[in-house]
Amino acid sequence: MVQIKSTFVFLLFATSLSVATPHKRTVAKVEADIATISSSVKNLDDLITAYPATGGTLLGALNIHTAAVSLISSLVTGTSDVTSTGPVSVADGTTIFNAVQAIAPTIGDALTGIVAKKSSFAALPIGGIPALILQDLTLLRGNTTAFSNALIANAPESLVAEDTTLKNNILAAFVPAIAAYSS
Repeated sequence: MVQIKSTFVFLLFATSLSVATPHKRTVAKVEADIATISSSVKNLDDLITAYPATGGTLLGALNIHTAAVSLISSLVTGTSDVTSTGPVSVADGTTIFNAVQAIAPTIGDALTGIVAKKSSFAALPIGGIPALILQDLTLLRGNTTAFSNALIANAPESLVAEDTTLKNNILAAFVPAIAAYSS
């Protein structure tokens, strides 16, 4: 019985130690997170593109919301992993920058598309969808900002200006979309 108790106490201690100790992430994990974010952005853009300008359905609108929530989750995970990774080399920073830069046009397309479809969302028989989209846009902008800030904080000094410009361009694309759903 004493053997079982001491083994249990040891396992409990080891488990609590591993939970309390932050795990350093790797650049490969950050790159995988960016790939997940890219996939989530593409899915969201595809759903927005497929949503009709008139005669849309509640299910279609909710699918867009679900995709936005998935993207938000991916951004939260990515931000955590970037923060845990710490500073990166110039080569890794360049790879990360290029991966994020490749996503930017799709983000712009999705945001332009969501503005174009506003009247279709507003015409749905159940109200509140435009308010839900505004909430999603606001959360997406906030989490995109956090992710970008984490990347910039860990970027090599030689890439900070480029990273900051990319961040500002992406965030600027949110302005007309949020304005459209705020009125």
